[in-house]
Amino acid sequence: MPAKTRAAKTKNPVKTRKSAQPRQSATLPVWSLDDLVPSPAQKHIAKGLAAAARDAAAFRVKYENKLGRLGAEGFAAAFALYEKISETLGRYGSYVSLDRQTKLDDAAAGQMYQSVSETLNDISADMVFFRLELNRVPDAVFTKWLKHPEVARYKPVLSQMRAYRPYQLSDEVEKILHDRDVTGAGAWMRMFDETSAKLRFPFRGKTLTETEIFHHLLSDDAAARRDAHASIGRVLKENAGTYGFILNTLAKEKEVDERQRGFKSVMASRNLDNQVEDDVVMALVDSVRASHKRLSHRYYKLKAGWMGKKQLDIWDRNAPLPFAAKRRLGWDAGCKIVLAAYGAFHPQLAAVAQKFFDGGWIDARPRAGKDSGAFSASTIPSAHPYILMNYKNGLEDVMTLAHEMGHGVHQVLAAQQGYFMADTPLTLAETASVFGEMLVFQSLLASETDPAARRALLARKVEDMLNTVVRQIAFHDFEWQFHQARKKGELTPDEIGDIWMDVMRKSLGPAFKYDENYRYFWAYISHFYHSPFYVYAYAFGDCLVNALYMAYVDSDKKGQGRAFADKYIALLEAGGTLHHRALLKPFGLDAGDPAFWRRGLSLIESFIDQLESGGKADNLATQPRKARPRKKR
Repeated sequence: MPAKTRAAKTKNPVKTRKSAQPRQSATLPVWSLDDLVPSPAQKHIAKGLAAAARDAAAFRVKYENKLGRLGAEGFAAAFALYEKISETLGRYGSYVSLDRQTKLDDAAAGQMYQSVSETLNDISADMVFFRLELNRVPDAVFTKWLKHPEVARYKPVLSQMRAYRPYQLSDEVEKILHDRDVTGAGAWMRMFDETSAKLRFPFRGKTLTETEIFHHLLSDDAAARRDAHASIGRVLKENAGTYGFILNTLAKEKEVDERQRGFKSVMASRNLDNQVEDDVVMALVDSVRASHKRLSHRYYKLKAGWMGKKQLDIWDRNAPLPFAAKRRLGWDAGCKIVLAAYGAFHPQLAAVAQKFFDGGWIDARPRAGKDSGAFSASTIPSAHPYILMNYKNGLEDVMTLAHEMGHGVHQVLAAQQGYFMADTPLTLAETASVFGEMLVFQSLLASETDPAARRALLARKVEDMLNTVVRQIAFHDFEWQFHQARKKGELTPDEIGDIWMDVMRKSLGPAFKYDENYRYFWAYISHFYHSPFYVYAYAFGDCLVNALYMAYVDSDKKGQGRAFADKYIALLEAGGTLHHRALLKPFGLDAGDPAFWRRGLSLIESFIDQLESGGKADNLATQPRKARPRKKR
């Protein structure tokens, strides 16, 4: 499958344990994809795809129009073969997707990606019947199958497949949609990627890539931030017609598809895929919206004061704080920090993370043509994940490494569940990544002796949390409003910009001055194109982790920290086999309870309280405040 796709000595609740150290040179690593496909890749891919095509054709001959007549044992054998062939296709899809992410400006890489994608689509067409026939199997037969242990093992994925029964179209239509996929949404996503990779931004006599220009928004030079912001806005405006057309087309395709299938809203299919109830998502969204004045509005007013301004310019949103010393952390130092924090919580986390450094599973070197973001691609369980990031020697890069390493460790631990059940729903996919960031943050805070540096660490953490929670729910609100408006007709770039500016003003608040260049910043957000309505998963994960970490602190105070850590490892190992309620039950948490979200948000609020009071910010995580009841408004 394609790659899947930011001191004073104080009691540290984490018991320190010796952790492994990275054996990595100072040179930033570039991954090797040989574990997926050995060199020469094209030759191996061609041979592997030919074999997979034969296997898929034979599978179709053996099982098409016969699935409902199979006994439990026969179905178990059929599904095992279906998973095996799917994983083989996933191997080659992962390779070309990852290869392309570092060569977005390379026509040959793009050509190979498209060619292999089309071949994979053709091969998998022979297996489309399986899902369609599975959903026509009567409940009585399906229930009987589940009594067989080999079928029961697959119950989570089979039940999830059958959850789409009410939305399944006729076999003929489903097969047509499958065949057209590579020339539909997939092609428009590719156009977005390649357009973004080719953009160049003028900056003080230089021409920069997207990664390079956005890095200047983190500069401690206010004029540099202003100039970078202006350059980004101008270039995005020049290309807004293209971005707007792509976004309009993808939104219309999604609306038509989901209307024909009978989904009640454009977000319903995402929630179904995430195995999360609509009311749980809305409880999260409503809680975050209601928190704006207590969180983002209040924090950015503080930041404006620290920077000596009545209002911040929008390009100051992520500006370094005036009391924050500029700290450069080279690759080796960053790796040691992450491994030490992971190992202090549980040695197994560090042991798995070490494999990424030793095995060449990370690509951290920025370069032209490379994806400007960061991700951990799960690939396939019989291989291993790969992490992509752009390391720039800053504290934010260490936190990005901690985040993506969390994903990677999660994916390694869950691999035992097999190809179909290793991946978690998006709502839980951010758990390990955000928890990893929290471990590193707490480790850095505990070891920092300078009060100003501790204050800066805390403020930076608050900004990260606001970016993960408030900003991502703002992205969700932007998507919702855009998709609702798109039902009435195509939107111009300026109309899309109107929605963007309205949502940003409400979420970020009156502490900012917004300029016209910012109207076009919606254009570069890849999630809007690749994964509509993905973004709430980040807020879901951050609030969940806040509540989870607070539960850990409570356990550690009672001398049960290691027992909690062991349960956490079990949560990661479960992969996608359990619903979020079942996974959180051992920790005494329930995402269906509105108080759950308020508790998660209360941790952010407690951090802002510390900053607002000018306190020393000691024992921040060990003494979280109770969630405040919502005020009547």
